[in-house]
Amino acid sequence: MLPTPRDLTIFRLLAPLALMLLASLSANPALSQTAPTVLSQYISQINPNEIVEGSDAFGPIRDDVPVAPLLRQGAEIGYVFITSDFVGTTGYSGKPIHTMVAVDQDARVLGVELIKHSEPIVLIGIPDSKIKAMVHDYRGIDLVAEAQARGSAHDLNIISGATVTVMVIDDGIIRAGLKVARALGLGGLQATTSADHSFEIDPDATAPDSWMEMEGDGTVRRLSLDVGQINAAFAAMNDPRTAKRALTEPTEATFIDMQAALVSVPSIGKAILGDAENSNLQGWLEPGENAIVIVGRGLYSFKGSGYVRGGIFDRIVLIQDDVTVRFRDRGHRRMGLIAVDDAPEFTERDLFKIPADSGFDPTLPFRIQLLVHRDVAAIEKVFTTFELSYQLPSQYQRKTVSEQPTQSTASASGEQVEAAAQSALWKRIWEDKTIEIAGLLAMLAVLTLVFFFQQYVTRSARFYFWFRMSFLTVTLVFLGWYANAQLSVVNLMALFGALVTDFSWQAFLLDPLTFILWFAVATALLFWGRGAYCGWLCPFGALQELTNRIGRALHIPQVQLPWGLHERLWPIKYMIFLGLFGVSLYSIEQAEHLAEIEPFKTAIILKFMRAWPFVAYVAALLIAGLFVERFFCRYLCPLGAALAIPARLRMFDWLKRYHECGNPCQTCAHECPVDAIHPTGEINPNECINCLHCQVLYQSEAKCPVVIKKMKRRAKASSSDAALDARIANHPNVKNSRKELQDV
Repeated sequence: MLPTPRDLTIFRLLAPLALMLLASLSANPALSQTAPTVLSQYISQINPNEIVEGSDAFGPIRDDVPVAPLLRQGAEIGYVFITSDFVGTTGYSGKPIHTMVAVDQDARVLGVELIKHSEPIVLIGIPDSKIKAMVHDYRGIDLVAEAQARGSAHDLNIISGATVTVMVIDDGIIRAGLKVARALGLGGLQATTSADHSFEIDPDATAPDSWMEMEGDGTVRRLSLDVGQINAAFAAMNDPRTAKRALTEPTEATFIDMQAALVSVPSIGKAILGDAENSNLQGWLEPGENAIVIVGRGLYSFKGSGYVRGGIFDRIVLIQDDVTVRFRDRGHRRMGLIAVDDAPEFTERDLFKIPADSGFDPTLPFRIQLLVHRDVAAIEKVFTTFELSYQLPSQYQRKTVSEQPTQSTASASGEQVEAAAQSALWKRIWEDKTIEIAGLLAMLAVLTLVFFFQQYVTRSARFYFWFRMSFLTVTLVFLGWYANAQLSVVNLMALFGALVTDFSWQAFLLDPLTFILWFAVATALLFWGRGAYCGWLCPFGALQELTNRIGRALHIPQVQLPWGLHERLWPIKYMIFLGLFGVSLYSIEQAEHLAEIEPFKTAIILKFMRAWPFVAYVAALLIAGLFVERFFCRYLCPLGAALAIPARLRMFDWLKRYHECGNPCQTCAHECPVDAIHPTGEINPNECINCLHCQVLYQSEAKCPVVIKKMKRRAKASSSDAALDARIANHPNVKNSRKELQDV
């Protein structure tokens, strides 16, 4: 159980190296800006007619922006660009996905073509034709609508097995398209650089101590609507049903009196919230985040009661140029009483957080759009909107320290924006995978408890058998076929490629389940070796074991290879891994193709929906596994080989053994599912999958000779005690002590 002095010495030597490696990994370098030569690199290889039917030529690439005119008989019909010239989001391979997009003067997408990618999931699982067909569906996308909806005005067409790839392509098309549209002024969109960002919040500014003064100088802005205005607005919509449902209250009655203020400005927050609540607000906000307070009274609620926990407030939205912020419940807090003495009484007082990655600038004008509805049928409503405009007064602003930003400052700002956008993408993916993440974490928690308390879990052979079969079924069905969380040697090659180039966590955070699994595997290697994954969390490994169990139930004979042959077949998987690794140094793409020796994508990711040679290969492996349990794991798996190498550094030995194991007893060696126990009794940690079957035998009263011998000794001692008690009961002198009778 405890680490040996040799293990501790190895750990002391390797710990500084591990810390250095972690430090190098955590140092996320600035995202390199793709040179504006990507378009020039590929434009000569593309037929214009493939992008937009009827086009016949490209114009010269512009000097200011990597964009080229798209021509038809000499007339300009739009512009083309490649997404990787504008966004740095990389795919799961850690490399950009080059997509050419054509847009017209109205900022509508005319055509999209996938130019080049290095995605391993796509390369070895899904044909290019399917991905290209998906990107063609972006034709007709309105980038103006996307700007207003912050990139969510279209439906995302996810392809099973390529979720991350599709989301990266989508992010590139929409964000790069918006950048080009703003840069060229397409569809009326304006470049974000045209806004004046030369001001910042003045932390030394002071706010008035009177609500009336705040309303007067613009610290607080107001939207006041009476019943008459609302009835007139709906009447102007030319829908006769709205007039029939007009409000019956007096026309001068207050429909809503809504006021707002930017309370993330320190002086405004302190004046409106008071010292204590303002301190709580500042602690609630993360760096770069802002907050507004919205208060209201009247017949209509700006907040409503339709939102649910974790939902969106659908009656209000913040708009600043093409930045749109919809408030969610997790970014909302109820506010106490207003600290200003002459403030009116409001029935609703709420604080809303503005995320740091939203692109919001508190020094620029923005507006709060209020959505008002009217029921016109049993389940039908008509909507109209009103706006509260807000501009932070000049007394709360000051000129930035550097009024003339240098080129390096502008570049750093661009890198920050790009990093924020990429961060938003992987956070969005993690939010979408909440159920899968929770399920995986629950599995890891259960497995950890099993390993720590294995003596109790393996006490009953029947219970443990059904527990393991149930866990492996969950691994196969949930983790594999449902969540597609199958690790691969391709992941390791992608990691190595990223480490020797420009490492970025973003490429690995795009797949949350794979990220969590690799983190768990890295931790488990130090405690239990490779078996924590190979024996419990590998979906294909689970498929092999479950099918073998079915085969046993059908009385398929099990083949026991001679130990000498079995021992010589072990190194094959290490040769395969080293070969793939060597090829990856020359060409990662070629190595990814050769990694087809792994059947994971066919059997797990694509659920056997592939061309017949791939399915036949997997079928052959599974058939072999019916006779030799986990045939692929034992002899061919390059991922298992890769994990076995660092697993030698594990710090603990959890599997209990007797001195008699191996000599003379061979029970565990004969029953080990993967023949990882030598005839001499030693467990080979490189081959052990931690199935814990040997620990079941360790406590077995029916199979373990050591346990049986102990039971016999106890039974013999118990029978001797029973005979002695009988003699005591029949002895003529029952007063004699037990010791005296024993002496007799």
